[in-house]
Amino acid sequence: MAGSSLQKASGRTGGRRQSKRNGHRLMSEINVTPFVDVMLVLLIIFMVAAPLLTVGVEIELPKTAAKALPSEKEQPLELNLTGDKELLLQESKIEFEELIPKLKLVAKERMDDRIFLRADGTNDYATVMQIMGALNRAGFNSISLVTDGGGPTLD
Repeated sequence: MAGSSLQKASGRTGGRRQSKRNGHRLMSEINVTPFVDVMLVLLIIFMVAAPLLTVGVEIELPKTAAKALPSEKEQPLELNLTGDKELLLQESKIEFEELIPKLKLVAKERMDDRIFLRADGTNDYATVMQIMGALNRAGFNSISLVTDGGGPTLD
């Protein structure tokens, strides 16, 4: 009898803890359902928004029947020539005079001597060839011309 009065005095009955108000138990589990709901909503938002975040230079590429190149581990270096004859290395605008010095600096830091040249189809052949010659002088010996698929096959 002395043991039962001691349990009542300490607030413990049967190993479970009682709160002082209304005799309800304290909840010791964490409810993860709201957390999972929020995470699933965020996942859906990011899955929908991710494709919209890709920003590029608007260039009208010529269409060819060539197959795509295999993908690589290192992000490819890309040079863009717009229809307005503006040069963009990756996404930063550069002048024609700065092309070779900047590419030489970039070539020292890269393991790969490959570069992708994206030229608008309205550019003339001579301009594209001058840029290819500059790329070669800067140390890039593997120049890939980027085109859109689905063009004529000349069969």
